[in-house]
Amino acid sequence: MQDRLILGIESSCDETAVAVVMNGRRVLSNVIASQIDLHTLYGGVVPEIASRKHIEKINQVIEEALKQAGVTLEDLDGIGVTYGPGIVGALLVGVSVAKAIAYARKLPLIGIHHIEGHVSANYIEHSDLEPPFMCEIISGGHTDLVIVKDYGSFKILGRTRDDAAGEAFDKVARAIGLGYPGGPKIEVLSREGNPAAIVFPRAHVKDAPYDFSFSGLKSAVLNYLNQCRMAQKTICKADVAASFQQAVVDVLVDTALIGVNDYHMMKLAIGGGVASNQKLRKAMAEACEREKIKFYYPSSVFCTDNAAMIGTAAYYKFLKGTKHGLDLNAVPNLKLEE
Repeated sequence: MQDRLILGIESSCDETAVAVVMNGRRVLSNVIASQIDLHTLYGGVVPEIASRKHIEKINQVIEEALKQAGVTLEDLDGIGVTYGPGIVGALLVGVSVAKAIAYARKLPLIGIHHIEGHVSANYIEHSDLEPPFMCEIISGGHTDLVIVKDYGSFKILGRTRDDAAGEAFDKVARAIGLGYPGGPKIEVLSREGNPAAIVFPRAHVKDAPYDFSFSGLKSAVLNYLNQCRMAQKTICKADVAASFQQAVVDVLVDTALIGVNDYHMMKLAIGGGVASNQKLRKAMAEACEREKIKFYYPSSVFCTDNAAMIGTAAYYKFLKGTKHGLDLNAVPNLKLEE
C-alpha cells in the first residue's frame, strides 16, 4: 500500500499546531506554538488575542513542521484541519490556511471535528487499537462518553450537562489562588494533600447514567472555601485540591465503567487534556485491570491540543474518500455526528 502523508492543522483554542502524519499512525513532525504564558496574564484564554496570535504564528509553524518531517507541500496527499468546535476566530485561521494550501496544491481538504481528533490520538502510539471501543473524552470544553464504532463513526452515550471536567479544574484552581491553567497546577498541589480530607459530592445524572455534571462539585468547593473564610478557619489548599481531584476522578472512572459493562466493550480509551492527569490514569488503569478491560491513553503531548491527532483522524477519512469543498467554514459549536 502506498504511503500517504497528511498535513494536520489545529487552531481551535490557544495552540497553533501543525503536524505531518504518515499512514495515520506515524508522526513525522508535531509542532505546537503555545500561548499559555500570554493568557496566564488574564487568568484564561482571551479569544481575540488567541486569534491574532494564530495569524502571527501559523505560517512559521507550517514551515517548521514540514522541515522537521523532511517533506514539502508537493509531497502531501491531503490536508486535515479542525473546523469546530472552538473559538470562531481561532478556527478561521486554521481553516483559511488549510483551504489556501488545498486549493494551491489541488489536494483533498478534510475538515475534522476536534473531539474526533482527541479520540484518534489513541491510534498514534497503539498499533493494536482498532474500533470498536469505548472512549471517554475529557477536556476543558468537553466531557463525553462515546462508542467508536469505526474510524470516524461514533455512538454518543453521554455528555456533560454543565461544566466540563477541565473547566471545573480551571475554576477551582482560580478559586484557591493557583491561576491558569488549572488542571496541571491542581494535579501538582494535590500530591501534597489528603484526597479524603474533605468529602465533596460525586454527581450522577438521574436517568442518564452516561452523562456528566461537574457544576455542583465546583459549587461545593466554592461553598467550602467561603464557609472556612467566614468562620476564619485555615484553608489547606493541598487538601482542597486533592479532595476535588479525587471527586472528579471517581466520577470519570465510574461512568466509563458503567458504559463499558453495559455495552460489553473490551477496550476503553481516554483522550483530551485531562487525560494527561496521572491520578486519573492510575485509577482508570486499576479499574480496567479489575474488570479485565484493555486500557489505552495517549502520551501527554497528544492529550492536549495538537495537530498529530487531526492528521491521524484526517487520514482515515481520506481512505473513505471524505473531502470538503472550499466553502468549508469554521463552526464554533459543531456537534459530533453519530
